[in-house]
This record gives sequence, structure tokens and C-alpha cells, in this order.
Amino acid sequence: MDYRHGSHTKFAIHIHVVWITKYRKQVLRGEIAIFIRDSIREECSRMKVDIIKGYVSKDHVHLLLSIPPQQTISRLVQKLKGKSSYQALSRFEYLKKTFWGRHLWARGYFVHSSGHVTDETIKAYLENQKHDDDDFQIEC
Repeated sequence: MDYRHGSHTKFAIHIHVVWITKYRKQVLRGEIAIFIRDSIREECSRMKVDIIKGYVSKDHVHLLLSIPPQQTISRLVQKLKGKSSYQALSRFEYLKKTFWGRHLWARGYFVHSSGHVTDETIKAYLENQKHDDDDFQIEC
């Protein structure tokens, strides 16, 4: 596994993020899809988030991201959706008629952590350590 490095950290935090267009409108095609992709790339680069894989579909965006430990998921998604929506609605005037209220994206998003070590593996490792409290143990 490739780990990323900070000044005092070594990490591999991968998340899968998905969000949809408002009303599930299928507008992410051609020039708009390319613009959204480039906007997301630019914002991820600015926030030091690596895009492992990404996909812009007609009505949603899928991203597999590697994020630094100081980055919160909610703030990251807020920035990605907010910046791309603002820029797309400013650049493509005709989208304003489809998405009145200046919102390109639906409210929520889906996120799932991803990694090579499962919860079961971590639990098994912790179970094999010395026991003094069942839920939160201290190694002597």
C-alpha cells in the first residue's frame, strides 16, 4: 500500500463519495461534464486531496479520494459541491433556468470509507491484546 506523508504523519485514508444533481436532472454531459471534472480536480488539488478514481455521470459524480487526516469529509464535500455549482451556474447561463435557486446539486451525499484492513481485522487484533476493560483496553 502507498502511504502519504505529512510533516509528522503517515496515512492512507480513502473514501468513496457520491452526490447527485438536483431533481436528478441529466445535465452532466459534454462541455458541462468536462467543466465539472476540471473544477473538482482544481479544488481537490488546492485542498491536498488525491483523486484515485473519478467518474462524472449524466446525473451524479463518483469519487474515490485519498484525504489528509486534517481534512473533514463534510467540509471537503461542501467545498467540492459549492465551488463546482457556483462556477458551472456562472459559466453556463442556461443552467440557471433548469436549476432555479442557484443549486446544481441535491442536498445530501453518500460517503463510505475504504481501506485494505476491515473492521473485523482490527477487532480481532484488539481482541488478542491484554484485557483489563472489555471495551477500551490499556496495554501494560
